[in-house]
Amino acid sequence: MKNLSAQNISFTDFNLIGFYSLGEWRPLLFIPFFLMFLLSITANSTIIYLIICQKSLHSPMYVLIGLMAVVDLISPIFFVPNMLLSFLFNWSWISLTGCLIQMFCIYYVGAFQSTLLFWMALDRYFAICKPLYYHKYMEISNFLKFIIVPVIRNGLLNIIMVSLAGKLSFCLTNVIDHCFCEHMALVQLACGDTSINNIVGLLSVFLIPTADFILITASYAVIFVSVFRSGKANMKAINTCITHIIVMTCSLIFALIAFMSYRIQNNFSTSSRVFVSTMYLLFPSCFNPIVYGMRTKEIRKRFLQFIKEVKVFPLQRNRFKKKKINNIIC
Repeated sequence: MKNLSAQNISFTDFNLIGFYSLGEWRPLLFIPFFLMFLLSITANSTIIYLIICQKSLHSPMYVLIGLMAVVDLISPIFFVPNMLLSFLFNWSWISLTGCLIQMFCIYYVGAFQSTLLFWMALDRYFAICKPLYYHKYMEISNFLKFIIVPVIRNGLLNIIMVSLAGKLSFCLTNVIDHCFCEHMALVQLACGDTSINNIVGLLSVFLIPTADFILITASYAVIFVSVFRSGKANMKAINTCITHIIVMTCSLIFALIAFMSYRIQNNFSTSSRVFVSTMYLLFPSCFNPIVYGMRTKEIRKRFLQFIKEVKVFPLQRNRFKKKKINNIIC
């Protein structure tokens, strides 16, 4: 890049240099992140395949788990391949348009993941607290009433946040010390007043994941009270809800640390900040299939059945070939 004055230039291409401080050790990061990406793709694809192929898994709860697997499958694709190429070959340049598109996709899919957790909490609430009306409330026409507002909220907030970022002039530098286009990592490169961008970014955090977390916690609190009043018959439901809350809490903590690390004074190193930001996106994609898939009895049963079929099929095929050869010889 030519050394032009900040008054005459606004950068339109950016260099993503996340974990650059690791120096010659940086390429080794390819291994753990590739393994996590592979785990995410494999586990979520398996969950989706099982739910699509097994008619017994077409109830609302399993459909929601399937949608969560779709979101977890898509989310890493927006940034992990570029990140891996950057680790190996230093292919780290991205245009402003590409950066804004990547930002919108990452945040919108992440917001949809938060909303799905809220829908799951609603499903558990109706199943445990309103069992006689479960099918009535979970009909598509009725269920849409609960989801239309969060979907509109997610879209509007993310469009506003990305649009405001796109209107800035980036004259300080074109180096983003991150592995993907995070909102504040890009905004802090801008010259001029960015207070509106900071406010909108904070509103997005507190009106989407934090608000969903509060609503989910409230619904689970009602579920716990209902279960304890009814005795031990639904202790399995309690176990499932607690697991959901633990994973959701871990994801929210990662997200809040990543967002707030740009806005308050702290001793976070740049690499630590990038690591936390990456984990709040990649961690759920790797472990949600285990929590919402393998810990669900019916899905676990179908998965084990699928594994047996995969093992048995080659043996049956070999027997068929041997039998065919023997028939030809005879």
